Amino acid sequence: MIRPTDVHSLTDFQRRTKEHLRRLKETGRPEVLTVNGSAEIVVQDARAYQELIEKLQLSPARAAIAKGIEQMERGEGRDAMQALEELRRELNLPPRGS
Repeated sequence: MIRPTDVHSLTDFQRRTKEHLRRLKETGRPEVLTVNGSAEIVVQDARAYQELIEKLQLSPARAAIAKGIEQMERGEGRDAMQALEELRRELNLPPRGS
Protein backbone atom coordinates (compact mmCIF):
# COMPACT_ATOMS: atom_id res chain seq x y z
CA MET A 1 0.00 0.00 0.00
CA ILE A 2 1.30 3.42 -0.92
CA ARG A 3 1.34 5.83 2.02
CA PRO A 4 1.11 9.59 1.65
CA THR A 5 4.66 9.75 3.04
CA ASP A 6 5.81 7.65 0.06
CA VAL A 7 4.76 10.26 -2.51
CA HIS A 8 7.46 12.71 -3.59
CA SER A 9 8.16 15.01 -6.48
CA LEU A 10 10.61 13.90 -9.13
CA THR A 11 12.54 17.10 -8.45
CA ASP A 12 12.91 16.17 -4.75
CA PHE A 13 14.07 12.68 -5.75
CA GLN A 14 16.68 14.16 -8.08
CA ARG A 15 17.92 16.60 -5.44
CA ARG A 16 18.06 14.07 -2.58
CA THR A 17 18.61 10.78 -4.38
CA LYS A 18 20.84 9.25 -1.68
CA GLU A 19 18.26 9.94 1.03
CA HIS A 20 15.48 8.41 -1.07
CA LEU A 21 17.58 5.34 -1.86
CA ARG A 22 18.36 4.86 1.83
CA ARG A 23 14.64 5.07 2.67
CA LEU A 24 13.72 2.66 -0.14
CA LYS A 25 16.19 0.07 1.18
CA GLU A 26 15.18 0.54 4.82
CA THR A 27 11.43 0.36 4.35
CA GLY A 28 11.13 -1.90 1.31
CA ARG A 29 8.16 0.25 0.26
CA PRO A 30 8.00 1.85 -3.18
CA GLU A 31 7.86 5.59 -3.71
CA VAL A 32 5.55 7.36 -6.13
CA LEU A 33 7.24 10.22 -7.92
CA THR A 34 5.12 13.07 -9.23
CA VAL A 35 5.55 15.56 -12.04
CA ASN A 36 3.46 18.71 -11.76
CA GLY A 37 1.46 17.05 -8.98
CA SER A 38 0.51 13.93 -10.96
CA ALA A 39 1.85 10.46 -10.26
CA GLU A 40 4.27 9.56 -13.06
CA ILE A 41 6.60 6.80 -11.90
CA VAL A 42 7.13 4.30 -9.11
CA VAL A 43 10.61 3.48 -7.83
CA GLN A 44 11.42 0.52 -5.62
CA ASP A 45 14.41 -1.17 -4.03
CA ALA A 46 15.63 -4.11 -6.15
CA ARG A 47 15.33 -6.63 -3.28
CA ALA A 48 11.74 -5.58 -2.52
CA TYR A 49 10.91 -5.74 -6.23
CA GLN A 50 12.30 -9.28 -6.50
CA GLU A 51 10.24 -10.37 -3.49
CA LEU A 52 7.13 -8.90 -5.12
CA ILE A 53 7.81 -10.76 -8.38
CA GLU A 54 8.32 -14.04 -6.52
CA LYS A 55 5.01 -13.59 -4.67
CA LEU A 56 3.22 -12.89 -7.94
CA GLN A 57 4.72 -15.99 -9.53
CA LEU A 58 3.50 -18.12 -6.61
CA SER A 59 0.01 -16.65 -6.75
CA PRO A 60 -1.39 -19.00 -9.45
CA ALA A 61 -0.01 -22.03 -7.61
CA ARG A 62 -1.53 -20.89 -4.34
CA ALA A 63 -4.88 -20.31 -6.03
CA ALA A 64 -4.80 -23.82 -7.54
CA ILE A 65 -3.92 -25.36 -4.17
CA ALA A 66 -6.73 -23.44 -2.46
CA LYS A 67 -9.17 -24.58 -5.14
CA GLY A 68 -8.08 -28.20 -4.66
CA ILE A 69 -8.52 -27.96 -0.89
CA GLU A 70 -12.00 -26.49 -1.34
CA GLN A 71 -12.93 -29.31 -3.72
CA MET A 72 -11.66 -31.92 -1.27
CA GLU A 73 -13.64 -30.32 1.55
CA ARG A 74 -16.79 -30.57 -0.61
CA GLY A 75 -16.07 -34.24 -1.19
CA GLU A 76 -15.24 -33.73 -4.87
CA GLY A 77 -11.72 -35.14 -4.69
CA ARG A 78 -10.34 -38.59 -5.44
CA ASP A 79 -7.70 -40.71 -3.82
CA ALA A 80 -4.32 -39.93 -5.41
CA MET A 81 -3.43 -43.59 -5.99
CA GLN A 82 -6.80 -44.21 -7.62
CA ALA A 83 -6.34 -41.19 -9.89
CA LEU A 84 -2.83 -42.37 -10.89
CA GLU A 85 -4.12 -45.85 -11.69
CA GLU A 86 -6.84 -44.34 -13.89
CA LEU A 87 -4.24 -42.28 -15.72
CA ARG A 88 -2.07 -45.36 -16.26
CA ARG A 89 -5.02 -47.18 -17.81
CA GLU A 90 -5.98 -44.20 -20.00
CA LEU A 91 -2.40 -43.82 -21.23
CA ASN A 92 -1.87 -47.57 -21.64
CA LEU A 93 1.09 -47.55 -19.24
CA PRO A 94 2.22 -50.75 -17.53
CA PRO A 95 0.88 -51.42 -14.04
CA ARG A 96 2.86 -50.11 -11.11
CA GLY A 97 5.88 -52.25 -10.23
CA SER A 98 6.17 -53.88 -13.68
